[in-house]
Amino acid sequence: MSQPPVGPGDAGASDAQLDASTSDEALVGAVISRRPEAIDILFARYGRPAFALARRIIGEDGFAEDVVQDVFLTLWRDPARFDRSRGGFASWLLSVTHHKAVDAVRREEALRRRRSQAADDAAALLDESEHAPGVEDEVWSQLRRERVRGALKNLPDAQREALGLAYYGGYTQREVAALTGAPLGTVKTRMLMGMRRLAEALGEAMRGEEELR
Repeated sequence: MSQPPVGPGDAGASDAQLDASTSDEALVGAVISRRPEAIDILFARYGRPAFALARRIIGEDGFAEDVVQDVFLTLWRDPARFDRSRGGFASWLLSVTHHKAVDAVRREEALRRRRSQAADDAAALLDESEHAPGVEDEVWSQLRRERVRGALKNLPDAQREALGLAYYGGYTQREVAALTGAPLGTVKTRMLMGMRRLAEALGEAMRGEEELR
């Protein structure tokens, strides 16, 4: 006969003494009863193998640590997800770890693809010619584009990337932050400084153009 899922009353979870000898099922019952020491014992017991599994899948210590933290946070938030009738706690925990690690790899790969595509799109848009109705207007438009491209190329890499993604790629500042991996405040500062540099670089050129026309 299959055993029922772990419940709040299992093994006297709300008041039983908890230590390193306490069973996994009893500890999960204590987590359901909101006893944080139970999570500490489970982490001491399974944190290292969970990290080793996540590290093997992801390949980076920092991301692996984040995955393990997420796994135990998930256990604390919803301990009833563990159903002992379907197997032991260790197997369940490592299964959750594997799933979350694979998801983390997929998210990172998707983000890298978005960064690469956004950079390519911004470069293509930067070089794209706009059609003007008259020959004279086309000449001046081309001249302006060349000056803007030249001014952009002289910006620091981080400022040029942020402006390119925002103004040529159409991304919001928050999306630019996600694509570049920089804090939102840093992106805002880079864009502001970049715009100031562009204004200074283009100011003289534009005034000269007006005099010629």
